[in-house]
Amino acid sequence: MDTQGLILWVVIMAAFFYFFVYRPQKKQEKAARILRNSLTPGDMIETIGGFTGRIIGIKDDEVTFETGANRTKLVVKKWGIRSRTPAEDATAIEASAEEESK
Repeated sequence: MDTQGLILWVVIMAAFFYFFVYRPQKKQEKAARILRNSLTPGDMIETIGGFTGRIIGIKDDEVTFETGANRTKLVVKKWGIRSRTPAEDATAIEASAEEESK
């Protein structure tokens, strides 16, 4: 009886770690991989450092984007990108912001 109880607890703990630790981490990694592979020039991005801008070039694992009114160019690694707004959506957002400022 004692051995069966121990085996049951080991199985319960393994299931706990699988469903609450391992599986969510794999989902996050998959989402990040999809994000990095879907980057295209023209997309608006936000880096993990808080910089935002429009992608102007992609080379291997580096992304070049421009930010600010003077179009400063920055280069970051793909893993440093937090979020992406597709080019079509980014254009619509910028157009609505321009209309509001007038």
